[in-house]
Amino acid sequence: QLRLVESGGGLVQPGGSLRLSCKTSGFTLDDYAIGWFRQAPGKEREGISCISKGGGSTNYADSVKGRFTISRDNAKNTVYLQMNSLKPEDTAVYYCAARMGWLSLIRYEYGYWGQGTQVTVSS
Repeated sequence: QLRLVESGGGLVQPGGSLRLSCKTSGFTLDDYAIGWFRQAPGKEREGISCISKGGGSTNYADSVKGRFTISRDNAKNTVYLQMNSLKPEDTAVYYCAARMGWLSLIRYEYGYWGQGTQVTVSS
């Protein structure tokens, strides 16, 4: 059974930092590319970052480039998203997802999803 579970969300002030974790089980993590997506109220789910199965390649949406960093520790079956300089517009539910293929920020290319974790950036 392939599972992904996000954690680490919460309420932070603008300019603050937060680290999200995606704990996986039921599959060999280094066979899969992992993406982070977010969905704000009333908006479509958007891809914000992804990492290749070996961790050698990453990609970021322009909206988070320079502020967010994705990493993975396959030995711990975990992928991380470090979020710095958070802005109110970063408020969303954040999801991690897995696909057996090349890294991508296109949501329909991912077949396995976690339940999401809420991130709220507000003063």
